[in-house]
Amino acid sequence: MACKGKRCGKGPGYPTPMWAYQNGPREKLLYVTTIQPNLENEQGDYLSAVDVDPESETYSQVIHREYAGKSGQEFHHIGWNTCSSCFFVDSNCTDVPVRDKLVLPCLISDSVYIFDVGQDPKHPKLHKIIDGEVLRKNNCSAPHTSHCLPSGNVMISTMGDKDGNSKGDFILLDGTTFEFTGTWTVGETALCGYDYWYQPYFNLMCSSEWGAPNLWRRGFNPDDIKSDRDYGRRINVYAWNERKLIDTIHLGDEGIAPLEIRFMHDPKRCEGFVGTALFAKVFRFYKKNPSDEKFTVEKVIDVPAKKVDGWVLPEMNGLMTDIILSLDDRFIYFSNWFHGDVRQYDISDPANPKLVGQVFLGGLILNDSGVKVLEDTELTEQPSPVEIKGRRLYGGPQMLQLSLDGKRLYVSSSLFSPWDKQFYPDMVKNGGTIVQLDVDTENGGMKINENFLVDFGKEPNGPSLPHEMRYPGGDCSSDIWLVEEDE
Repeated sequence: MACKGKRCGKGPGYPTPMWAYQNGPREKLLYVTTIQPNLENEQGDYLSAVDVDPESETYSQVIHREYAGKSGQEFHHIGWNTCSSCFFVDSNCTDVPVRDKLVLPCLISDSVYIFDVGQDPKHPKLHKIIDGEVLRKNNCSAPHTSHCLPSGNVMISTMGDKDGNSKGDFILLDGTTFEFTGTWTVGETALCGYDYWYQPYFNLMCSSEWGAPNLWRRGFNPDDIKSDRDYGRRINVYAWNERKLIDTIHLGDEGIAPLEIRFMHDPKRCEGFVGTALFAKVFRFYKKNPSDEKFTVEKVIDVPAKKVDGWVLPEMNGLMTDIILSLDDRFIYFSNWFHGDVRQYDISDPANPKLVGQVFLGGLILNDSGVKVLEDTELTEQPSPVEIKGRRLYGGPQMLQLSLDGKRLYVSSSLFSPWDKQFYPDMVKNGGTIVQLDVDTENGGMKINENFLVDFGKEPNGPSLPHEMRYPGGDCSSDIWLVEEDE
């Protein structure tokens, strides 16, 4: 199925990011990957449907759970079978794709789960499972980011080879049958893999790097970061049409574990950002001129470490675990999972981001945490614990999802269950949460919505851990826009 041509108006998603920003519907439902930390529970992880309609009687509650049916999967990121990259279908509106399946890779089992959300959006149903052995037979493991392609098919990034050593590659699925059709890269593969974003107008795709699954699956060990193959430090640049790795940009030791990578939503802007986890930096990559052969890369946001006592190391970095851009390309948001804050920067001048909003939602430096901050170049005192609706928040802010109009930012608390157990055992014991921040889209600024809390502490099978979030109609991190073919 080729999803390109003149505007039909019946394709999935929205015609442009600015159309979605100005005219897109308010979200009423969240799909949330939810991890069961108790590996003895046979139902395992599940996909939650959460009511986020403020007019509903079940507002901010889990209204449905669809289970994996087995333990040890580690549900993580979710993608769509089709999105706004397929909005421009042929002028006769034939063979129009429908956004009705969620594609959910698993970090531990290497499996890929397909959920049907089209028949009854509030009650997702398991549609198909692609067993992890399919990936391993093709020398891939640890599938992560899933994007629909303009072709109508699905591509998923992978982070390991069949033995769990680092390797950056991509697998392809048929967008209708969800059969495995092969790997994407022609020729040399990247040393490491993680996230990716494509920009066909410039014949480009960029990917980021975490590291070797054998290492991060067992938890975080500072000794593991010594090798840049065990923990990546690069942006990998591909020629989109040729499917070839054409450049590798090394970010240095400040750039250890570049995770979420985002091009600007405007498909004619050849620039983007990547957040590097360990030392909490944001790098901008861009071409001064479209004809430039290589990207220019510069660090534009630097979250300083805090000198501490009572922790495993003498300094605590932010651990930046997610970034997201508003659809109008004006604001960037990111979460510091260790420090406990969510930040909003105005990127009207992308070379000089300006901090305009900051909210603390937990973290490891709370004033009752047992960690004493000895030196802090940003704060004058340690933040206090946060309660919403009488419930204390445990853990730190992790995954982010922004409303289409940019006015509501949803924040979940779980990173990856082995790391959750290592750094936030109280969250594992009490369950994770999703909170909502109200955003000032005119002047910048954020504040906690005190009427919204999704509490995963009293789930039917015990406390669980929420990770990534999606809306039925598409969102700021799943949808990629193209330029019309006749432009």
